[in-house]
Amino acid sequence: MRRLGDILAAPGRSFGTWSQIDAPEVIDMLGSAGFSFVVIDCQHGPFGIETAERMARAATANRLAAAIRVSRLDEVEILKALDAGMSHVIVPDVSSANMAARAVDATRFAPHGSRGACPCVRSGDHFVADWHDYAAAEEARTGIVALVESVEGISAVGEIARTPGLAALMAGPFDLSVSMGLNGNWRDTRVTDALRHLVGAARDSGIPAIMPVFSPDRSECRDLVEIWSSEGVSCFMIGSDKILISNAFREWTTSVRAFDV
Repeated sequence: MRRLGDILAAPGRSFGTWSQIDAPEVIDMLGSAGFSFVVIDCQHGPFGIETAERMARAATANRLAAAIRVSRLDEVEILKALDAGMSHVIVPDVSSANMAARAVDATRFAPHGSRGACPCVRSGDHFVADWHDYAAAEEARTGIVALVESVEGISAVGEIARTPGLAALMAGPFDLSVSMGLNGNWRDTRVTDALRHLVGAARDSGIPAIMPVFSPDRSECRDLVEIWSSEGVSCFMIGSDKILISNAFREWTTSVRAFDV
């Protein structure tokens, strides 16, 4: 099973996307298209952990690393994501080091953390003969990705990045633009400056930064990847399944309507 952590640690660029459509077939297509990982979105996708677990199986079948974005910082949601076999959990709207520490704590079994223990889960092949080996492997995971997407989060991003056990920082350009009063204008230079601050905090703390690139325009997307690569970012979220599919539909209808008389 591929893990997001292995991708983050590998040399070179890696590309993933958000999965917000309740369809394992879309996961199949993402794998066939050559994506390295997928984030199953339980925050903005209209589904819960039961569907997410089925989508994770499709990711495994297609050698895609899979992570889950939970709907909020909630220890039970993190527990369910880990038990479902996710190696990494993206926690939205992390705005303080305390929130990041709570999230990391939820990935650790007692006495190191607060994660509930059960051997009969997907992450343990539904029954673990040697609990000690399984628990040690799970404890070695640094599986929380802090999604920083607010003015408050950017202000505290240095402290957030230094949280022990944090796997990565993820930028949230669209939400950040809304938090800054820019009404979704993620291209504004003030948003870009804040994102550079986030990337610098990740670099200073020795953890990766994951950068979403929303633009459906291929040229702009390529330019943004080059810009952030020059800042040291190597892991990118390209659009989302909805953005990519909707844009493809639009391109087709525009093309065929050009022949209307």
